[in-house]
Amino acid sequence: MSESGDLKRENEALRARIATLNAAILKINASLDLDTVLGEVVESARALTSARWGVIATVDETGAPGDFVFLGFTPEEQLELYTWPEHARLFEHFRGLPGPLRLDDLSAYVRALGIEPVPAFSRTFQGTPMRHHGVDVGSFFLADKADGEAFSDEDEEVLTLFASQAAAAIVNARTHRDERHARADLEALVDTSPVGVLVLDATSGRVLSVNREARRIGESLRTPGHPSEQLLEVMSLRLADGREISLSEFPIAEQLNTGETLRAEEVVLSVPDGRSIRTLINVTPIRAEGRDVRSVVVTLQDLAPLDEIERLRTEFLGLVGHELREPLAAIRGSAVTLLEDAAALDPAEMREFHRIIVEQSGHMRGLIGDLLDAGRLDSGTLSVSPEPSELAELVERARNTFGGGGGRQGILVDLPVDLPRAMADRRRIVQVLNNLLANAARHAPESSSIRVSAVREDALVAVSIADEGRGIAPELLSHIFDKHAGATAGYGLGLAICKGLVEAHGGRIRAQSDGPGRGTTVTFTLPVAGEPGAEAATEPPPGRQPAEKKRILVVDDDPRMLRSVRDTLAGAGYAPLVTGEPGDLAQIIRSEKPRLVLRDLVLPGRNGIELMESVPELSDLPVIFISGYGRDETVAAALEAGAADYIVKPFSPTELVARVRAALRRHEAPEPFTLGALAIDYDRRRVTVEDEPVTLTATEFELLRVLALNAGRVLTYDTLLRRVWGSRNGADANLVRIFVRNLRLKLGDDAASPTYVFNERGVGYRMVGPGDE
Repeated sequence: MSESGDLKRENEALRARIATLNAAILKINASLDLDTVLGEVVESARALTSARWGVIATVDETGAPGDFVFLGFTPEEQLELYTWPEHARLFEHFRGLPGPLRLDDLSAYVRALGIEPVPAFSRTFQGTPMRHHGVDVGSFFLADKADGEAFSDEDEEVLTLFASQAAAAIVNARTHRDERHARADLEALVDTSPVGVLVLDATSGRVLSVNREARRIGESLRTPGHPSEQLLEVMSLRLADGREISLSEFPIAEQLNTGETLRAEEVVLSVPDGRSIRTLINVTPIRAEGRDVRSVVVTLQDLAPLDEIERLRTEFLGLVGHELREPLAAIRGSAVTLLEDAAALDPAEMREFHRIIVEQSGHMRGLIGDLLDAGRLDSGTLSVSPEPSELAELVERARNTFGGGGGRQGILVDLPVDLPRAMADRRRIVQVLNNLLANAARHAPESSSIRVSAVREDALVAVSIADEGRGIAPELLSHIFDKHAGATAGYGLGLAICKGLVEAHGGRIRAQSDGPGRGTTVTFTLPVAGEPGAEAATEPPPGRQPAEKKRILVVDDDPRMLRSVRDTLAGAGYAPLVTGEPGDLAQIIRSEKPRLVLRDLVLPGRNGIELMESVPELSDLPVIFISGYGRDETVAAALEAGAADYIVKPFSPTELVARVRAALRRHEAPEPFTLGALAIDYDRRRVTVEDEPVTLTATEFELLRVLALNAGRVLTYDTLLRRVWGSRNGADANLVRIFVRNLRLKLGDDAASPTYVFNERGVGYRMVGPGDE
């Protein structure tokens, strides 16, 4: 009877264990979210063995360490493990074991490996590898059974069975994540394509999918108050051969069922009220297995931008012809006179005609140089080589050139004696000064003076050229630096080239005028030599390539802008990532880890400045706004929100690259920080208080660095956990509090009356900013 009872109890215990195992397996397979699966695996493993502590450590497909999840640890125990220098070595040892590892005394085992354990280590331990089809997925580790006993053979057996199911669940979750990312990448690629894409059901003509550019084209033809789908009922298509198809008479489904393929067909789409768009269309039928047409993919390219390019080209060629015609006419007229009437001319007259030929040929040479520079600006190949330069010398060279070229106005130079050196490509900045002096002379009376002045503005030197000429109307001020509009308004190509050259140095150029008859002042800026970011625009040494391309995330709902910025950044040696969906920002930043974010200020339904606050990941990166809004208050609001820079459309590829380089340099090589007696040298990782060095751990220094780089701003607990600890699973605000307490002790900062680090109760911490002292 006793043996029968024992057998019955063993069977019941076995059934209970199998039921618990089955429940655990169902639980870990209930989700395809990787974070959820990892948490359920370690929690279920703890439940199966009544273990107090549980850790899961995964490896990726290449064998590199992946995710870590900790359960059952107090904040203090987590802190011990996070700061323990031997954790990576021990993990590598466990990974190399051929099978499960069961220990009665973990600390003794670790000491036998020559590693000093941390006090948090328990005695009992069970490590179980997870493999899927022979491939290592990771391991989970359990410690300290609730009953104080050692892990048993039954524990190891059930955990081995559970590990195989856990590995399959993790692989499935990873596959699901990768498929989602691949699908999202493909959808983003199609949606941000500068070509419109529609997928139509071949049977019903119903629209199955439409990308952003196709929606834009449809919106331009849609009748207000009517759905976009109505377009397929009222639109007419005029083909290049003159044929016209009205969809009101021949429904779209009839057109699609033919299975006809169309390639690069010019088609004019029009609606009854007369509005139309000229497009280039491709039609590709997608056939089912039975060869019937299942769906049709239609691509549409709006030809209006190409028409505009052609118009600008024609306008530009006309402008060039006009610019060259005048000096050519003068040269030809002088040459003809010298050839045909030489006998009737006295030496003085002949000398004057020769002077005209030399002067006008020099003018033509300058025009041709301007045309070449304009082409380099458009292609983004106009490069500069800045070096520390004395602006007084450059201004003097430009003044001599102006006087030697026949300039009639006087040049008044007013430069401070303590003006710092600037980072300048000397030949190019002299070219800028020459252009600005020539432009001022062209629009000012010969009896007037042109004034050249300069002043330091923080990390920049601002150089101004002021004339007493006819001035500029307010509505033209923002256009005079545009190649087409400025040239049409009588300012030639010179100002557009000045803009490109200055921006290639990382500076800006602007014009001011009180109106017609009140003169004009043109001001450009250059970085001060020796300041952070001053050499941002320099080219890398020939033949040397960066070890790894820096990733730049570009967010814009305009496909053309995305493509232009992507090509510019790729050409400059960066690895651009593009998206048109601001809702994907946080996920992309976490997964792709870009070094900088370029984003449009205004996106559908999202304000860029508000997005800076709602997406915490943006606070970790330099953000440059791109916008057509150049009002001072808008720029100020963006910079106040934490933006690293603000670029106003339109801008040259050279300016974009220079500003990205400068922002990255400022972010990666910040100036030393000083606050009262506290000094932080980021490059040397040196901290002093009253000139006495302070010894900090790596994590303490990183915490102080993050707080100092964001001085004046409150950093939440989540932000600090993410930026200092990498947002490890299981970490909480207590971990931050522990490190801040230790940091304050070492800095001599009283928590009751702090000098450096202030607590915002329930939110996080902030370090005193320069304006808060």
